[in-house]
Amino acid sequence: MSERKKVVITDFIPETSIECEVLGNDVDVVALNAMGEDEVLDEIVDADAVLLYHLISLTEKSISRMEKCKLIVRGGVGYDNVDWRLARKKGINVCNVPDYGTEDVADTAIGMALTLSRGIHYHNSRLRRGLGEWGFAEYRQVPRLRGRTFGIIGLGRIGTAAALRAKGLGMNVVFYDPYVRDGTDKAVGATRVETLDELLAQTYVLSPHCPLTKETRHIVNPDTIAKLPKGAYVVNTSRGGVVDVNAVLDAVTSGHLAGAGIDVLETEPPAPGDRFIEAWQNPDHLAHDRIIVNPHTAFYCEEGLGEMRLKAVQNIARFLRGEEPRNLVN
Repeated sequence: MSERKKVVITDFIPETSIECEVLGNDVDVVALNAMGEDEVLDEIVDADAVLLYHLISLTEKSISRMEKCKLIVRGGVGYDNVDWRLARKKGINVCNVPDYGTEDVADTAIGMALTLSRGIHYHNSRLRRGLGEWGFAEYRQVPRLRGRTFGIIGLGRIGTAAALRAKGLGMNVVFYDPYVRDGTDKAVGATRVETLDELLAQTYVLSPHCPLTKETRHIVNPDTIAKLPKGAYVVNTSRGGVVDVNAVLDAVTSGHLAGAGIDVLETEPPAPGDRFIEAWQNPDHLAHDRIIVNPHTAFYCEEGLGEMRLKAVQNIARFLRGEEPRNLVN
């Protein structure tokens, strides 16, 4: 009789109906619903596989305790909350789920861009507080979107989906991504630039769609924001650390940026006293009506959540059967 396997789900998923159905009766599934790494340390010691979402991180503290684990699956696209280098040294595969919410994140990026650039959020926010004129007097400086540049950093799956949607609005899509293959621009029908500065100089809506790495951390910062034309917008549905939100706040406050839509933050939930959040919440702040904040929900739809869970656990099942895991990142 073969030894029973153990799969630990560290966070985010409190019940295991989908996972148990896929893995079957010969696998013990433990859902910890943890909010911190210390809460998972005891259970992962004898786990054969670990399924991680976005509420906690797996660092040296936890990975060093894994005695049997050979697979960590990140239920999502970004994997910066896993020390994948250390995992590789211990012979642990790390995989992600890159394709569950492509449409949904792209839809949110475009939705934020439209809501900001068409003044929908601004006027709704001001009218609710009894401010502004009833009419278009405050709206006269807003240009038509057709022909304006939608600038993308990172033309992967989601970046491509956002590009196609922006093209549907008649926007000029330009992207910067030194890692995509030659000819991708032709396939998508977008314009490729060789430097980030070249992208920034012409962008009306800047939308990063890149992973968080040493190279991309705060790639949107005071210096890069200053290179955007006055009146541009920044929308971030990628990873929180890609954008320095305090630099965004300062640029919106000064009037250099016309607005910003932020779905992801470096610290979630934000800590008390967070400068960016306090400004967004303060109706007297100059940036209050020009910033949209969402609680890391761009990925979500009912179908997408089910796909994310299913694809993640199917990869674990594949691995436990002795097959090669999909979407290996380390």
